[in-house]
Amino acid sequence: MPASRADAAVSEASDAGFAVYVHWPFCLSKCPYCDFNSHVVANIDQRQWARALSAELAHMRALTGPRRVSSIFFGGGTPSLMDVATVETVLSEIAKLWPVEPDAEITLEANPTSVEAERFRGYRAAGVNRLSLGVQSLNDRDLKFLGRLHSAGEALAAIALAREIFPRLSFDLIYARPGQTAEDWSRELRAALAHAVDHLSLYQLTIEEGTAFARLYEKGAFRLPDEENAAELYRLTGEIAGEAGLSAYEVSNYAKPGAESRHNLVYWRYGDYAGVGPGAHGRIETPEGRFATRTLKSPGEWIASVEARGHGLEAREEITRGEQGDEMMLMGLRLSEGVSLARYERLTGRALAPERIGSLIREGLLVQTGDRIAATPEGRLVLNGLLARLLV
Repeated sequence: MPASRADAAVSEASDAGFAVYVHWPFCLSKCPYCDFNSHVVANIDQRQWARALSAELAHMRALTGPRRVSSIFFGGGTPSLMDVATVETVLSEIAKLWPVEPDAEITLEANPTSVEAERFRGYRAAGVNRLSLGVQSLNDRDLKFLGRLHSAGEALAAIALAREIFPRLSFDLIYARPGQTAEDWSRELRAALAHAVDHLSLYQLTIEEGTAFARLYEKGAFRLPDEENAAELYRLTGEIAGEAGLSAYEVSNYAKPGAESRHNLVYWRYGDYAGVGPGAHGRIETPEGRFATRTLKSPGEWIASVEARGHGLEAREEITRGEQGDEMMLMGLRLSEGVSLARYERLTGRALAPERIGSLIREGLLVQTGDRIAATPEGRLVLNGLLARLLV
């Protein structure tokens, strides 16, 4: 890569921030809709896992070089099954390896069971300043359908406790559930917003390959809202969240101004991030090019590899210029702020065809403001098709 383009690419990736993602792969049970790398395992040796995560972090530091960490995210799985001491060890190791911004966002995903909620104060003392709660529903019947282990009452109690302890709080809900009407969702979402602080992640239920729901869905065990009804629920979601002051800064994420997830913005703005733990992915820009990293998915294979080699990487692959442009568009058009056409051209060495952009604008699927293009609300409903037409 020419030096000037390499310098520009590194600078732009740095402008988007540098994040560290830590994957904790263990859960108390496997939710039927989940296709994440999660495993139900008893008797976890927390000290062994803390050592292994620390070792892989050190390996990642050698790959990334000196960077300043703007966000850290403990995802899973169920990170609220981590001992407080494990979280402390990982955060301490990150701070040894890279400078951490004084106002860095440090998020931990949690499930709102009473046992896990008791750990909240310990996580806050360890340095976690943002909690992301997997509430998923405020309806006990649907929580059971979704395979969740908590009740709506436990979820509300966990939200209340988290609001007391953490400066920032987000929680997830899943909508477009079987039999859910617009009136049902409106009532549930308004109830949730009464308890929200400044951020909500609101996802439509989708059927992912290889999940228990995929098998049940194929057998006709349940039905989801059709495309028209799902689109109406999406529009309704934006309207109700907007009334509460939360804007749709991303397809499925709503926040008050300044409360957006800084960690996820690193992904969506096509910044750099180091991923550690089983099945974690990373994107790292270097003067030699941009690389994708991927670790072994099996917890047993991953930890054996770390103990033998100091890391669990199974792939470190250079991303071509064309692939970088596609990835940037795929991520960036999810955002209301959209993407820079000039950055796309610098990454790929080619410009997007003005006639394709113009056609999508005329159809009401894209808008352009200066150098930036963004998907309209209608465009977000058909984002995959929009991208296919834009990136021909």
